Amino acid sequence: MSSSIRRATLSVFCSGLALVGSAFAQDWSPTKPVRIIVPIVGSTNDVLARIVAPKLSEAIGQPVVVENKPGAGGNIGADLVAKAAPDGHTLLVGYNGPLAINVSLFEKMPYDPLKDLATITLAVKSPQYLVTNPASGITSVKDFVAKAKAAPGKYSYASIAVGSASHLTMEMLKTAADIQVTHVPYRGTGPALIDLVGGNVPIGFFVPGNVQQFAKEGRVILLASSGLKRFPGTPNVPTMIESGFPDFEASSWIGFLTTGGTPRPIIDRYHREIVKILNTPEVRDKLRDMEFEVTATTPEQFTAWIRSEIPRWGKVIKATGAKAD
Repeated sequence: MSSSIRRATLSVFCSGLALVGSAFAQDWSPTKPVRIIVPIVGSTNDVLARIVAPKLSEAIGQPVVVENKPGAGGNIGADLVAKAAPDGHTLLVGYNGPLAINVSLFEKMPYDPLKDLATITLAVKSPQYLVTNPASGITSVKDFVAKAKAAPGKYSYASIAVGSASHLTMEMLKTAADIQVTHVPYRGTGPALIDLVGGNVPIGFFVPGNVQQFAKEGRVILLASSGLKRFPGTPNVPTMIESGFPDFEASSWIGFLTTGGTPRPIIDRYHREIVKILNTPEVRDKLRDMEFEVTATTPEQFTAWIRSEIPRWGKVIKATGAKAD
């Protein structure tokens, strides 16, 4: 066979492979129900998963079931996905904790978030509110710091889980303000807010979607937000920066992932469908009402985000001495 014929044959073969790959990327669909694992209970992660699940089911032609698998700061649910078959039938709704924070917080991790999980899209970001119970008598960030300084160890704070942004954002404040406040971690947002609203713990950081209704009902007070600017929905609530803590900024974020080693055509299909869902007016409006910014990144951008977040939160953990309880 002449070299020209070999080149022509190779060209046709490669073109055929490209067409097959393109068709697979377009046509891949799951062959059984898909599980979306939420590694925490009663949180905005859960809300996001349940907003996306029915629309994703319509798009891919299979039932999509949301399952809560909490524990170990999100590690249990994330590890379940990391060890699942890489066939596109198990997804993860991941957040700061099991993807970026726990790497520094836990002495030993059962999985590597950058190797054992495959990113699909960073879905949303949001700063948090510093929230207190009206019965606490705390009226502002300045008032809280003054009270905590006057009575070291008297106050405790609730977090939605060990290693969550809810946990470490308060640890950041403890360091910045030089106060002693006891951490009370919960297994999810629901139990944490029940105790905060009930007055069993006086204060904590929570994302807006978890506390807005309580604030409207007067059952909690919003003291400040942890973003660079005030939330549009609560223009009278100052930022932590405005409250006397320069450079104090901490965001909570949520994204979709699957098992490491999952073929790219599967990831591409999920990316295409989930991003489309996130950008529908109905879903965007729901997330905007929860003060979430829809980011809907590429897989590569989400991976780069996690890589940048691991050392950022690692510095906070080292500075505060925070450890997994």
